[in-house]
Amino acid sequence: MSLIQVVDLNQRHGSKTTLKWVSFSLEKGEVFGLIGPTGAGKTTLLRLLDQLENPTSGKIFFDGRVVTGSPRLQTQVRRKVSMVLQKPVVFNTSVIDNVAYPLKVRGHDRKTVAETVNEILKTVGLEEYAKRNARTLSGGETQKVALARALVTRPQVLLLDEPTANLDPLSLDMIEKLVVQFNREYGMAVVIATHEMAQGQRLADRIGVMMDGELVQTGKPSEIFSTPTDLRVARFVGVENILQGKVNSNRESLVHIDVQGRDVEAIANRFPGDEVHLCIRPEDITLSLRGASTSARNSFSGQVTGLALSGALARVQLDCGFTLVALITKQSAEELGLQIGKQAHVSFKATAVHVIGQ
Repeated sequence: MSLIQVVDLNQRHGSKTTLKWVSFSLEKGEVFGLIGPTGAGKTTLLRLLDQLENPTSGKIFFDGRVVTGSPRLQTQVRRKVSMVLQKPVVFNTSVIDNVAYPLKVRGHDRKTVAETVNEILKTVGLEEYAKRNARTLSGGETQKVALARALVTRPQVLLLDEPTANLDPLSLDMIEKLVVQFNREYGMAVVIATHEMAQGQRLADRIGVMMDGELVQTGKPSEIFSTPTDLRVARFVGVENILQGKVNSNRESLVHIDVQGRDVEAIANRFPGDEVHLCIRPEDITLSLRGASTSARNSFSGQVTGLALSGALARVQLDCGFTLVALITKQSAEELGLQIGKQAHVSFKATAVHVIGQ
């Protein structure tokens, strides 16, 4: 049985619809990433999971019980769930008092509070800041205070709303490591909302992509980034090569697609006449100076129209009758002598083409 199950959630704020028919489940000990652009509905969904709002319609189950609309059950769930906001609010008092607050309101005795708070401050590296006023700390330190305050009760579920959006790389890495540590050591389930795709890939067991209030795709990170089911998802996760075409033929799922007069082969369950979009990742494209013998079914001649170096990699843009971007090593680019205006051959396998219907 899932720890949390969300069924057909809809939410309206005045005349604005912020969530549309959202359904998903969260397993015990799972890290679930919510990715999507700003305004997609991620924060609204977290607030509903934290029982801070009631949905316009739909249900939320916690441990198999419907909690939606039941103040008593919602209060019980809130004691098992903690949330950290993008811009944490800390009290104008010491770090130790900030972190101790959730335990005090739950009625724990002084000894238990002191021991538990000291342990969590040590875990997050804030023991030396215990008596400092929380509002005098840096952004990264303040976020650690908020995280410690959320974790001090050992919640079953931790909700994170863009927790590292305004942090420097060192603080970001530190916060991510703490989240992973608590997830693994205590079996705490985590829902993290972020617009950073790489963060979702690093932390999440599964990812859900939100667009315009809808949860348009869920799956393992590799599935989301390699086989997006929606054109909006493909664009959001950074598929650079998205071509529009029309299926000419299908023979045992090997389809021929007309793309601006060029024939592209792909593996897909599409039929003649279908209007489709083709997604090809730059790293799946091979470049050569001549049409070398290859098992790749797609091979085109093109002219280099762009060349950008980034560390050990080179991003090469080519005009093949349609624009393609290839990602190769800097060494390969140098060995090929690539430069603007030079001709090169592009090849990629039919299995490297992911087809999305329009």
